[in-house]
Amino acid sequence: MDLRVMIEPQQGATYDTQLRLARAAEAAGYSAFFRSDHYLAMGSSDGLPGPTDAWVTLAGLARETTRIRLGTMVTAGTFRLPGVLAIQVAQVDQMSGGRVEVGLGAGWYEAEHTAYGIPFPTARHARLAEQLEIVTGLWATPLGERYSFDGRYYTLTDSPALPKPTQSPVPVIVGGMGPTRTPQLAARFAHEFNAPFVSVEDTAAQFGRVRAALAEQGRSDLVFSSAVVACVGKDDAEVSRRAAAIGREVDELKANGAAGSPAEAADKLGRYAEAGATRIYLQILDMEDLDHLELIAAEVRPQL
Repeated sequence: MDLRVMIEPQQGATYDTQLRLARAAEAAGYSAFFRSDHYLAMGSSDGLPGPTDAWVTLAGLARETTRIRLGTMVTAGTFRLPGVLAIQVAQVDQMSGGRVEVGLGAGWYEAEHTAYGIPFPTARHARLAEQLEIVTGLWATPLGERYSFDGRYYTLTDSPALPKPTQSPVPVIVGGMGPTRTPQLAARFAHEFNAPFVSVEDTAAQFGRVRAALAEQGRSDLVFSSAVVACVGKDDAEVSRRAAAIGREVDELKANGAAGSPAEAADKLGRYAEAGATRIYLQILDMEDLDHLELIAAEVRPQL
C-alpha cells in the first residue's frame, strides 16, 4: 500500500507551515505530498492567514524538497485556462526534476468563485473533458510540431505546445463519484482514479464502474486510489485530542476515515485495499501536528 499525505491549506496554513509538513512527510518516507486547490475556507474556520495558491506553493516546494512527489487533489478547472495550466504544471515539473502529478476536476465550490471574482460556468464537466484533452494534448505534441484544438468551450490555434514537462507523461488523476461521466473521463485521460472520502462499499462500486469504462477503451493500466481522513493515536486520549483539534468526533472519524489506534487505522486501510485501492491519500487536517505523520509512518504503515 502506497501512503501519501494530503492537506487542506485553505483552512489556514502559511507556505512555511506547508513546507514543514512536506519536509516531514518526505523524511518519514511517504511517497507524495498533495494539497487541495481552494481559495476559501470551509466550515467554521476563519481561514487565517488566508489562502495560498496551489501551483505557486508547489513551485516553492519543488525547490525545497528532493524526493517526495508533489501534486493537487484536485486543481479546479474553473481556476485556470487549460493552456495556462499546461504551462504551469510543466514548469513545476521541471523545477522538481520530474516529481509532479496533477489531479484535475470540474470545480464545485461556488462561494469561493463569488468571493474572488472567478467565473462559475455551467456545463463544468463538459468543459473538464476539453480541459483534459487540451492539457494532455499539449504535453504530448512532439517538439517542433504545433497543437490546435477546436472545441465548444476552448479553441487553440497553432500552439507551439511549450514548455515540455520533464516527465513524459505527467501523471494525471481524475476522481469523483459520478456514475457515468467520471469513469469515462478517467478511462480516456487518467493514469490514476481516486475515490475521495466515501465508504469502502461505495469505493468498490465506483472502482467497478471505472474498470468497465477502461474495458471499453481497451485499457487496464490504471492506479486505483482512495482519500480518507486520518486521526490516529497511540492511545484513546491521543485519538480524542487529535479529533478535538480538528473539530470532529472520534466515533464519526472511525466510521468515515482511518482513525483510532494504529491497528484500527491499518484495518480500515486494509479494507480499502480489498476494495481495490493500492494507494491512499491520508487527509491530515491538523497541519501543525508533525508527530501524527511520524506515528502513522512508524506504526500503521508496517501493518499494511
